Amino acid sequence: MFSPKLKLFVEGRKNVFQIVDEKIFAEDRVLWFHCASLGEYEQGVPVMEELKKEYPNHKLLVTFFSPSGYEAKKNSTLADLIVYLPIDTKRNAQKFIEKVQPELAIFVKYEFWPNYLKMLQTKNIPVVFISTTFREDHSFFKWYGGFMRKTLLMVDHFFVQDTESKNLIEGLGFNNVTLSGDTRFDRVSHQIEMDNHVDFISEFINDRLCIVMGSSWPQDEEVFIDFVNEASDKICFIIAPHEIKDSSVNGLRGKIKKKTVVYSEKEGIDLKNQQVFIMNTIGYLSRVYSYGDIAYVGGAMGTGGLHNILEPATFGIPIIIGKNFEKFREAKQLQKLAGLFSITNAVEFTNVIQKLAEDKKFREKTGMISGHFINSNTGATNIIVEYLSKKID
Repeated sequence: MFSPKLKLFVEGRKNVFQIVDEKIFAEDRVLWFHCASLGEYEQGVPVMEELKKEYPNHKLLVTFFSPSGYEAKKNSTLADLIVYLPIDTKRNAQKFIEKVQPELAIFVKYEFWPNYLKMLQTKNIPVVFISTTFREDHSFFKWYGGFMRKTLLMVDHFFVQDTESKNLIEGLGFNNVTLSGDTRFDRVSHQIEMDNHVDFISEFINDRLCIVMGSSWPQDEEVFIDFVNEASDKICFIIAPHEIKDSSVNGLRGKIKKKTVVYSEKEGIDLKNQQVFIMNTIGYLSRVYSYGDIAYVGGAMGTGGLHNILEPATFGIPIIIGKNFEKFREAKQLQKLAGLFSITNAVEFTNVIQKLAEDKKFREKTGMISGHFINSNTGATNIIVEYLSKKID
């Protein structure tokens, strides 16, 4: 009654079996991908795309656990069918697997559902985990984690992102592990090959230095708003807030002293005379980063979680983030390489961004590090697809 997200979680699962009956038939050859949410889906996309190319006659089924992932991608044309995964009970697992009869089950990152894994094992259906990470604080590695460790025995192969994950799971006696890396690097590296031109963004920038604030939360806005208000006219800003409802956008706009335009009101506006562009829409951010000279990626000033730093990095631009990024391996790696800067307050933000804005050589060198970081970490998709192809053929 009081949680829209929980309502979607419950309501969305009511007709799953009926939908499957209407879309999946006995003669179909099905490749099943399961993703917890949107982030895992994005990690799975490069592998899905390659399998669709290699096996166009197979049906691609994608299941989600969370509403945020399902609602965002339920109309995607990449998969033949996208549904919620029924709750992990013995009855649901048996019913779902018998209806779908997947040729192969691919779980992205980590979603260890014991009943589904047991049923897949019983049916001799190969199970592969991709882009997986393990940490010491996971239950598998605790004294009380015996039950969860048993679920690992039901997996045919693990493709892990990093050496730490490989060492942890091998320490439990598993040798069906490959260090492949993170498929997200392949995902973002393809973006640079696409047509990223956006007419109204080109008009707005008008040869000015462009700073992109991507997926910002109020905590992020607190650290950059003073710099925005005091910036030179030779600098322009594109802000893509995480929350785009009117009240949030109006609140942000009210703090900005510079000439500001929002996406929904851009028609008829002389964009080049505006200094701040607020993107109160979705779907443009990855292309907007291609116009940036510097990027601030939101989420890490609060506790909501750092947003995707790989999207701006692929375009070879310096990146600034907040302070809470301990669980984000790629951010820690890029910081060590000096392609990313973490700040804790508005003063630190201003110091870093002024240095990047005023020192072109420093900015370009830092951006080059970011671009190289992406290029040197691609290739996970090819490693995974080569293995999966042997299971399918």
